[in-house]
Amino acid sequence: MTQDTIAAIATPLGQGGVAIVRLSGPEAHAIVARLLERGDRPLAPRQIYVGRLRDQPGGRSLDEVLVFALRAPRSYTGEDTAEIQCHGGSVVTRRVLQAVIEAGARPAAPGEFTRRAFVNGRLDLAQAEAVADLIAARSDAAQRLAWSQLEGHLSARVETLRAALLEARALCEAAIDFPDEDVPELSDARLGIELARVRGEIEALAGTFERTRVRYDGARAVLVGRPNVGKSSVLNALAGRERAIVTPVAGTTRDVLEASVTLRGVPVVLADTAGIRETEDVVERVGVERAHAALVDAGCVLAIFDCSRPLEGADESVAAAVRGRPVIAVLNKRDLPAAIASGDVSALFGAVPIVELSALTGEGLDELEAAIAQVLLAGSDAREEEIGIFCERHRDAARRAALDLTRAEQALSSHAPLELVASDLAAAAEALGSITGVVTSEDVLDRVFAEFCIGK
Repeated sequence: MTQDTIAAIATPLGQGGVAIVRLSGPEAHAIVARLLERGDRPLAPRQIYVGRLRDQPGGRSLDEVLVFALRAPRSYTGEDTAEIQCHGGSVVTRRVLQAVIEAGARPAAPGEFTRRAFVNGRLDLAQAEAVADLIAARSDAAQRLAWSQLEGHLSARVETLRAALLEARALCEAAIDFPDEDVPELSDARLGIELARVRGEIEALAGTFERTRVRYDGARAVLVGRPNVGKSSVLNALAGRERAIVTPVAGTTRDVLEASVTLRGVPVVLADTAGIRETEDVVERVGVERAHAALVDAGCVLAIFDCSRPLEGADESVAAAVRGRPVIAVLNKRDLPAAIASGDVSALFGAVPIVELSALTGEGLDELEAAIAQVLLAGSDAREEEIGIFCERHRDAARRAALDLTRAEQALSSHAPLELVASDLAAAAEALGSITGVVTSEDVLDRVFAEFCIGK
């Protein structure tokens, strides 16, 4: 248990109806009680108090506030905590924080409340990280992923796999230390099968990273095509509003225009680019260069074609620019008489998804949204109930565990001493333990909680 008491503003600064100043630590209740105009009587846990808060014991009133207190260990941090709800103005909130600091608290560091919750066993490390991820969530899908991790679903999965490794290691240790005792017989074949099973599950967990990360963070979908094929119209149709200017004049788009949308639960930044073609116009040429640059970090490329006009050399240049990337070919203007068919585009790209669309009428828009989500999720349906990882630290730890298990299997199959197998199993279990914080170091904790906001 920590010996000092921390305090921070837990709500954004600025004007608002209510702001919260939070305290945690052994003196949290006493500090607030001394500042309330109620005779310095102790605060009872799980009761709400209404009263004036002073700038110091016996001093001038700052605001009329609501206060409630929680007793350790039944609080977020596992310590005595108190929260002061005051009027939400920057001046008022800062004065309240200043008062509690002058009364004996110290300013909290970023993430220190959640770090104390971890240290006091209220959350494991994966759950603690999910707190920051929940706050930062920008879509319903991201919120559900973070909440699932905060509820402990990922932690439970990791601990099940870790327990299997610890059991396998215990069998190895028993066979090493007590070869002549009555211990369960260790079969290399059965142990090898078990290790392969666990490794497969760990690799599958690590393999969820790309699609789960897309569901949490989103990705970029870049629209490319020769001028006047309707890229801006497709962007506006997907965004549900007129984000880009649409005219019949070729070369209207000179820069990369962006719109943020959510498609099938996936946050997507749509980027409309200048038409790709050879041009003598200096400004348009810069736009074409930016179109090529936008492809670098594209999770998906929408190659737009005007199906009412025959293919041109510029269309072949578009195909060449995006070849090898995750592409969806979009045949726009299907409301007009067709001059090309899907087979013509397939000849340029090969086997890529092809969607026929009318950005004007919206026909085919649902199919395009589904195709974008499918490509961004690497062809997976990414079921909502899937337990996945979207933190690079977790992915790297799972990969280390899988690598250690591979070495253990190789040592076992080559009839190496069991001490080597046990050592690799211990390393794999330690790697998994680093996800939940069972095994961790102070520098890892410092890195994790430094990314939190102050007050959480």
